[in-house]
Amino acid sequence: MKDPIVEDVRKYRKEHTQKFKGKLSEICAGLRRIQENSGHRIVRLAPRKKDRAVQTTAQRRGRGR
Repeated sequence: MKDPIVEDVRKYRKEHTQKFKGKLSEICAGLRRIQENSGHRIVRLAPRKKDRAVQTTAQRRGRGR
């Protein structure tokens, strides 16, 4: 079963990617312009501090730092 909302999102994403010839930096810049011109308030949060309790798989196996 195809979801019409998902199909619309995929269609828009494909069109947007083709517009910028697949160049990621230009795609992102285009999305930022759309966001800035939307008129909505943009919230920028400070980066989260790395939690030392979180370990990678390699660390748990004794191969990491």
